Parts: sequence; structure tokens; C-alpha cells
Amino acid sequence: MAFSRFFGRGRDAPPAQPPVDEPAESGDEQESEPDVTDVDDASPEAASQRSWRERAEAVLPTGASTGSKRAVALWGDDADADLPTHLLSARGCRVVDVQGTSYVDCTMGLGSVALGYGEPRVTRAVVEAVTEGHLGALSSWREVELAERLHTLIPCAERVQFLKTGAEATSAAVRIARTYTGRERVISCGYFGWHDWSSDAAGVPAAVRSATQRVPFDEVAALERAVAEAGSDLAAVVLEPVVERAPSEDWLRRARELCDASGAALVFDEIKTGFRVAPGGYQEVCGITPDLATFGKALANGYPLATVVGRAALMDAARETWISSTLASESTALAAALAVLDWHEEADVCATLAETGRELRAAFERAIAASGIGGVTIDGIDPMFLLRWDDAVREARFLAECARAGAIVKRGAYNFAAVAHDEDAIQEIEAATSSALVALADWERSR
Repeated sequence: MAFSRFFGRGRDAPPAQPPVDEPAESGDEQESEPDVTDVDDASPEAASQRSWRERAEAVLPTGASTGSKRAVALWGDDADADLPTHLLSARGCRVVDVQGTSYVDCTMGLGSVALGYGEPRVTRAVVEAVTEGHLGALSSWREVELAERLHTLIPCAERVQFLKTGAEATSAAVRIARTYTGRERVISCGYFGWHDWSSDAAGVPAAVRSATQRVPFDEVAALERAVAEAGSDLAAVVLEPVVERAPSEDWLRRARELCDASGAALVFDEIKTGFRVAPGGYQEVCGITPDLATFGKALANGYPLATVVGRAALMDAARETWISSTLASESTALAAALAVLDWHEEADVCATLAETGRELRAAFERAIAASGIGGVTIDGIDPMFLLRWDDAVREARFLAECARAGAIVKRGAYNFAAVAHDEDAIQEIEAATSSALVALADWERSR
């Protein structure tokens, strides 16, 4: 089928087009564009007259199915129409938008891609799984092999269950903890996705919200008070071990002690830290072993896979409740994860990510220092760091100018290092950052 049939409907159509004299395939007659003269501009039928962003906002309730990829999340409330919103391709640490413009990427699929987009070994493994038939009436053999390998890598992983998303996996961990303890209350610190147990969003029943109490990151006294208030109904303490910075030594140690004393489960959400700070997550770094943990993102280098792992006694409580997903054991993501584990066996990937992250941070720091711009600092740990701005308007302007200079930088947390960020890419990021900061300074002088 001709490429233009898919992408030739609007002014944001990508540049790749077949030659004009390319013969059509049988049954692939050229379709004429619909007459949209009398069509309401808000309707999908008017697509040929609108940008990809406008088309998305006409048919997707928030403009993007991933919240952090909404135009307003990427570029701010007053985002200019020329800023990129839709992807055509991704290779290494570079993405190409539907206009054909290439950018070096600092977000790396919101941290799900640690090796690089389209990494050849991962791609070969996925293609092999596809050719074998990626889904069937029985579980894939890869499910067992991957679980066995994770058991040897992750300190708490006596049992393993697969799901598709980080939010799913952490919700499963909470369900398991509640089933095992026979209790309801949960104390949490971090971001765990959109599911009801951890969300304050509209549509979440008040009774569900009241069962979870949030505490500030790294504040031991607040955690102690919350545990005391929950008393004998505390099922779990669920923590992201890293929230924009590394924790103090006391934070996770005290959480372990409080859970042991109360009979609650300690759960680490390692969705971001697993296979990034260490293959076994932050628990491998800090030496404190949770009862349950969840992994995702870099586990499968961007393919949809997550897992809840933990001590056998707790994980076996999954037999007493119901946690299941039709696509949990489809084989493409499992194959991708096995290829990722091969990488980690053959090279110190996490050390590379830390070193690359240090170089990326240094590039941003040099650009900031050279510009003389104030109101921005760099925080976080080397493999996953953020630029912290004191003004949202200035931040939005900076991000837009970075994109115009050829780099996509994340608003807030996090920018993620990848193996694919080579020396050329880091130099490009520094140059784009410098250009953006100069443009920001010029804009501020002109106001």
C-alpha cells in the first residue's frame, strides 16, 4: 500500500513519499481527498486541513494517550504550533518528527529506553518472537526463562509475575500485600501511575482515596507518624526509592524497620531505577531488601513489559486473589527483556548509564554557566536527572528553544541517559542548550 495513504492527509505529513510514477498495488486505487468545505473544524473529517496536533486533539480526549506526551506537558500552556508533537521514527538517541526534523532525545521514551531506540539485538529478538507467533493458547516458554533470570538478578525476587505497565505492576503489588496481610491501609511516597489506589484524580471514590496516605520523600518522622496512625490495619508501605534525588541512609532503613515491626509489606517501585541504577534496582545499591518490588521501563528497552517480584510467602498470596492480563505473557516484550538481560550479562550497562549521565549533566552545567542564566539548577542522580527551574514560563521558553535547536529536553523529572548517547550526541545537546539559553536571554531582554 502506498505510504501516502497513511500519512498524506495533512500539512504535517512526513517527507518520505514514494515516487510519483510508482505503480499502485492491485486494488490500491488512489483515493481523492474528502471535501471538507462544510465540515466543522473540530471534527475528525476535517483532518486534511489541520496539523497533527490539531487532529490529535480532535479525536483523543487529552491530545495524547500518554500524559507526558501531551503538547501542553511537553511545551507548556502556550506552546507554539511549530513545536514537535508526533513521531515518525526513532533510532539510537534520535527521533524524527512527522515533518522530517531530527532531534537528539534526552527523554528516551520517558526512561523506558536505556540502550537506544531500535537497538539491533533487541530488535532481532523481537522479530524472532513475532515470526514464531507472539501469542497463543499457552504461555510462552520465554515467560519461564525470564522469570528464572530475574530471580537470580533481583534481591527480593523469589517469585515473579509479569504484566504490561508499571502502574499495573504496582497496583498488583498493593493487591498482593493486602491479600497477604488481610489489611487495607497503605502508606505511599512517589508516583505510581493512574490507578485508583494511588490517585487523587477526579473519579476516584473517596473511600478508595482514604485507604492510602501519602508522606513526603525522605522525611522519616512523617513516615513514623503515618505508620503509628495506621496501626494494625497497615498493609504496605510503597516507596519509590529515588524521587528526584537519592534518599538518605535512614529513609529506606527506617521503612524496613517499621514494616518489620508492624507486620506490613515493604514495597519498592523500581520502575525507573531497575536496570538503570543497577540491574536489581536501588535495592541492590542500598542493601535494603523489600518484600515486593516492581520493575518496568528499561527492563525491556521500551517494549511493554512490567513485573511484580517478591518473597515467596507474599507472592504466593496471588493465588488467593485475581491478577491476570491476556497480554502479560505475549512473547515480543519477553524476548526484548531477555535480550536486555544478555546486554547486562556482557557489559556493565548501568555503569555506562551513570558515566553517560555525568557527561550529560556536565554538558548542561557548562551551557548554563556560560550563559550566565540564573533560576535553573540540576538535580537528581546521574542516570536520571532534571533541570529545576524557578519559573514555569521561562522553563517552557527554554524547552521550546532547545527543540528549535535540535534537542528534546524533559520538563521536570527526568532526563535519562542511554547507552546510545555518544560523544557526538552529548556535544549536540550542549550546543542546543547553549543556543536555547541565549535565545531565552534575548527574549527576556526584549520583554
